[in-house]
Amino acid sequence: MSTVVAKGPAITRNEKLEALVDKYQISLLKVCFTFLHDRSLAEDAVQETFIKVYQSLDAFHGDSSEKTWIFRIAMNTCRDMLRTRWFRFVDRRVDLSQLPEQTAQMENGDKEIMESVMALPIKLREVILLCSFEGMTTYEAAEALGITQQAVSGRLKRAKEKLRKELKEKGCDLS
Repeated sequence: MSTVVAKGPAITRNEKLEALVDKYQISLLKVCFTFLHDRSLAEDAVQETFIKVYQSLDAFHGDSSEKTWIFRIAMNTCRDMLRTRWFRFVDRRVDLSQLPEQTAQMENGDKEIMESVMALPIKLREVILLCSFEGMTTYEAAEALGITQQAVSGRLKRAKEKLRKELKEKGCDLS
C-alpha cells in the first residue's frame, strides 16, 4: 500500500482521500451544481473529481494549495461534462431547492442573489463562486481556472457589476 508524504506519521492514500472528501465534498458539490444546473450530474462530477484526485495523489507536489488543485480538477470535470454532446439536450433549468445543504435554506434576498449568480455567463459565474462563495483569493482562483490573476480580477469586476445591475432592477437592497 503506498503512502503520501506528509508531516508527522505517514498516512495511506485512502486516508488522505477520506480527509479530502470530508473537507471539500460539500463545497465541490455546490460549485459543480452551479456549473451543471443538476444535482445528480453535480454529484457525478464530484465523484469523478475524487477519482481523479485519488489517481493523481502521487503527482501532487504542493505547487498550489490542495484546495486550488482539487477545485481545478472539479471545474475541468464539469467543463468536460458540459462539452459532451448529450448534455446539450438536458433540461438545465435551475431549481434552487436542489442546492446542497445550507444553500437550500436561504432567505428571500439570498435566493434572489443566488438566482442572479446562476444566471451569469459561466466565465463570470465561476469567479464569483470561487472568490465570493469559496473565499479563494484571485491568485488561487486563477490557479484553479488556469487563467491569469488579471483575468480573474477583470471577470470578478464584470460579474459584480452585472449582479449589482440585475439585483437593483429586481429591487434587492444590497446594503
